[in-house]
Amino acid sequence: MTFVPYQDSRRRARRQLDRPTIVTAALALMDHVGVDGLTMRRLAQQLEVTPGSLYRHVRDKAELLVLLADEISGQVPMVAEGVAWQTALSDLARAVRRVLVSHRDAARLLASTLPGGPQRLRAIEGVLRVLVAAGFSDQDAAWAAYHFNNLVTEFVADEVRLETAAAAAGRTRRDVLAEARAQLQALPPDQFPTLIRLAESIASDDAEAVFEFGLRLCVLGMESLGRATVAAASRKGTSPTGRSERGA
Repeated sequence: MTFVPYQDSRRRARRQLDRPTIVTAALALMDHVGVDGLTMRRLAQQLEVTPGSLYRHVRDKAELLVLLADEISGQVPMVAEGVAWQTALSDLARAVRRVLVSHRDAARLLASTLPGGPQRLRAIEGVLRVLVAAGFSDQDAAWAAYHFNNLVTEFVADEVRLETAAAAAGRTRRDVLAEARAQLQALPPDQFPTLIRLAESIASDDAEAVFEFGLRLCVLGMESLGRATVAAASRKGTSPTGRSERGA
């Protein structure tokens, strides 16, 4: 008499693989290992599929990063309409910052990829539409939106770089900034009197206050630009967008 080892006759369900599934898994993996640690092979292992299966849905890592940037952008609420543009952009900036700090390397990812997904493009469209509706010329709206985006993205990137460097050294952000202030204050006073006097502000540990200052600076600058555009258009007898208003 022979004995046949028990085998479960139920076939293991095959994982349904599609782009949304891949992007969701890739974002979770990036949060764990960072952009540099995210590879197609590692992602395939995470999904328990072969690397070749991924390439049927995503061309390569470069395309995957664009998809990830689009996914992260989709987590940011759309810029509000029907309120003052200053309020809309300020609230949006704070929302973008919250989303970017919630994902590892998110600011770096957005800064290094061109906007190519629908969610990211819709976010850009919303900002441009708000600025044009506020009276900015087409060129001013485009360039103001560009610098507004850089303000938020680069601020978060700096935050993350400092946190990462501090953690790698087994220290806290507060420790690193306190040491930076001490080093500035120890400079020769006859050569660097201003650096010494401003050390507390230069190496401030109040990230919220520094961010809000930069945001306020950006919005005030845009307000000033808008007023100058309207004044120039008025002198020329055109609207801010360049269309003639004479003879209407």
